[in-house]
Amino acid sequence: MNKMTRRSFLKGTAMAAATVALPNAWYSLARADSPGYFEKEFGMTDKLCQKVLAEALSRGGDFADLYFEHTIGNWLILEDGKVNRAYCDVALGVGIRTVKGDQVGYGFTQELTEKAMLAAASTAATIANANANKPAGKFVQLKMNNYYPLEKLLTSVPLESKLPLVQSANDKCFALSPLIVKVTANFHDQQKRILVVTSDGTKAEDLLPRNYLYVSVVAEKEGKRERAGWNLGGRKDFSYYTPAVADEVAKAAVDRALILFEAVQPPAGEMPVVLGPGVTGVLLHEAIGHGMEADFNRKKISTYCTMIGRQVAEPFVTIVDDGTNLNLTGSLNVDDEGTPGQKTVLVDKGILTSYMHDKISARYYQVKPTGNGRRESYQHYVQPRMRNTYMLAGPATPSQVIGSVEKGIYVQDVSNGEVTIGAGDFAFYVSQGRMIENGKLTAPIKDINIMGNGPKMLKNITMLANDLEMSRGGAGACGKGGQAVPVGFGQPTCLVKSMTVGGTKA
Repeated sequence: MNKMTRRSFLKGTAMAAATVALPNAWYSLARADSPGYFEKEFGMTDKLCQKVLAEALSRGGDFADLYFEHTIGNWLILEDGKVNRAYCDVALGVGIRTVKGDQVGYGFTQELTEKAMLAAASTAATIANANANKPAGKFVQLKMNNYYPLEKLLTSVPLESKLPLVQSANDKCFALSPLIVKVTANFHDQQKRILVVTSDGTKAEDLLPRNYLYVSVVAEKEGKRERAGWNLGGRKDFSYYTPAVADEVAKAAVDRALILFEAVQPPAGEMPVVLGPGVTGVLLHEAIGHGMEADFNRKKISTYCTMIGRQVAEPFVTIVDDGTNLNLTGSLNVDDEGTPGQKTVLVDKGILTSYMHDKISARYYQVKPTGNGRRESYQHYVQPRMRNTYMLAGPATPSQVIGSVEKGIYVQDVSNGEVTIGAGDFAFYVSQGRMIENGKLTAPIKDINIMGNGPKMLKNITMLANDLEMSRGGAGACGKGGQAVPVGFGQPTCLVKSMTVGGTKA
């Protein structure tokens, strides 16, 4: 039997998109916690990067960059009391981008060889047709903060340490209620190593963890069934996943399922809507945040394309997009173009002050990039994308916000949303909520949608509470342009004075 080197194994695994569990021996070898990882493990020297960048600029591109990725992901799924799936996948490759004006040429390869990378660079270069440009003669390592430190690499955590976590969550769900008839517990962890090298001389490396514990349950009562789920996670160290976390996820999933047996359908029509803190921030993300991504504004698609410097909300409303929150799903030490992680104020005291920029849009608007250049993997080009998007707390208390509503609904969580980016029109399914009657929370509700317009909703926020919460989940991802990237969101309790509420019978 011929001996296989680790580099050959990883390359072959990436090309085959394997979904089989790898032995722990391979885990311990695949270390990615020290500077120079891609050079040490795959021979990606500065000299080789300069040669590839030169090829990418050989036809006159304005600038070019290389995006190396090595990702190891693990899934452990327990269903019906048994582990029925446990698998791993590995991604390894490089994406090569050439930019000319606002046009992008892109090539990628799973083979980290000089021949394959030069071929991909030649493909990217065809976006331009002029005299060659030269990359920087020297790369400077980017200094950056670490917003998701790890005590140990996720690839060093054995399967035996994860099994008790999903088993505990499973057992807790059944113990909480005899109405629970089915439980699925899922633990996912991912370790993503990137290296960004740019033609203007920046070199940035990062190790991005991502993980979550997710539990879904089915409850049955008097012939009726209800389903619900919950997850906790983010860019966490494995030490975060204590028995208390497993208990919290299980209890939240069970409680959310059981309360649906008591839920009613509210009347349809226009009414005040109170959005609860935390996870309802996904509505802010979808209905408002996407319209503030710079590419939609540069292309005149977004309603906000002419609104910089203008009032878009009440003076007590401030919205930020932030890559610097500790351990949150959307946090970034550096974006996928080599721009350091940072906090961007989008709406400052009601005034739209900034879009979210990648390098292309920043150049168009003659501003600095905001660290929002993101891509799903080395196979994808960069787009302006959100990180952790949230609204700052206001002056009221949650009870004051709810107490101001005579008749309306309180939304705890939403799902299955649809948004039209240009106009900002949206519709979301309310998965958890309650009626508000005479300033009090009353019956739980289900089977309804809320509909409206993002810019109009922003203007219609009339009260904000002092209870800002960020979503603590790690399973969510945002889709745009055929790409999904992990994001975070949050907000305080807020009152939207009028939205359209529609039940299935309306």
